[in-house]
Amino acid sequence: MKKLYYYFLSILACIAFFITDVSGQGCVAVRNMASPCGVTFDSMSTSKWQLSANFRYFRSYKHFRGSHEEKERVENGTEVINHDHSLTIGASYRATDRWSFSLIVPLVYIDRSSLYEHKGNGSGERYHTSSRGLGDIRLSAYYAAIPHTEKGNLTLGLGFKLPTGNYNYKDWFHRPEGLELRPVDQSIQPGDGGFGVTTEIEFSHRLARNVYGYLTGFYLINPRNTNGTLRSANLTSGIPLSNEMSVTDQFLLRAGGRVVLSRLQVGLGARYEGIPVEDLIGESDGFRRPGYIISLEPSASFNINHKHAIGINFPIALYRNRTQSVIDKQQTAITGEYRHGDAAFADWLMSISYVRNF
Repeated sequence: MKKLYYYFLSILACIAFFITDVSGQGCVAVRNMASPCGVTFDSMSTSKWQLSANFRYFRSYKHFRGSHEEKERVENGTEVINHDHSLTIGASYRATDRWSFSLIVPLVYIDRSSLYEHKGNGSGERYHTSSRGLGDIRLSAYYAAIPHTEKGNLTLGLGFKLPTGNYNYKDWFHRPEGLELRPVDQSIQPGDGGFGVTTEIEFSHRLARNVYGYLTGFYLINPRNTNGTLRSANLTSGIPLSNEMSVTDQFLLRAGGRVVLSRLQVGLGARYEGIPVEDLIGESDGFRRPGYIISLEPSASFNINHKHAIGINFPIALYRNRTQSVIDKQQTAITGEYRHGDAAFADWLMSISYVRNF
């Protein structure tokens, strides 16, 4: 029974960590970087392989400039709406009690509708663009600095993000002069074109009987500056600024508590995620919509048996901020007038996962 209890805790921790996908919930183009389950192997488990699937969905439509919500966009029907669907497949292998390795393959389908990108907000005509296909694949290695026990664990991860997703995906735009084939918005591009390095941390500690506190973190380092995909011309007072899409870093930090109730686990925590104004390494030119979201994150998971488990988490946005970008600051310096772009955010995100142990 004690062995099964440890095994059960391992699966639940796997679900809770796996469904913490870094997802920007709108025009702040954070890629779907769902974390794998390789970090959760318990030294007492005989499972060597683990397969996982994660589906997520959100609808972004509320526009923010800084932390100010521009409610008139929805009232006037000029908001940009993104419907984001993604399916992430993961495979993890436990090499030893401390080392495990994971492969993460994301598949995306995103629909975007707007007025301004087509015939303009004044036209009253809303049209759709979309993207679909393979996203950026991840390969990661995990080291259990403190192996999983009934008291908790500490796991560190290091990996690579490969530029396998299309970062110049094109669709048809309805222009006054006719149809035009050009790149879709940065927020729905399947990839970003950068070879990145991922860093991760997972820590949990038993606070009381069946009650655990947790802390997880993720940071993607993208050294590439811009990816060559052109956005619409960005001119201010006749002075051209960077017209290419930026290859951005991204981050996630989560903290909270979980309660284990037989086969069921429920959790509640805080979630902070987004894109920085400037990258940790390399230049930060090009177009980006930096910003962050602070959410309340309830979650639940259920252990069907020792091989199968399912889980769901449902981050609810409490605070959204579209920060001033590098281009915004450049335009402000050129014109002498304060410039601050906007971005659309979602109210919530739904993430459902399934895990199979072998």
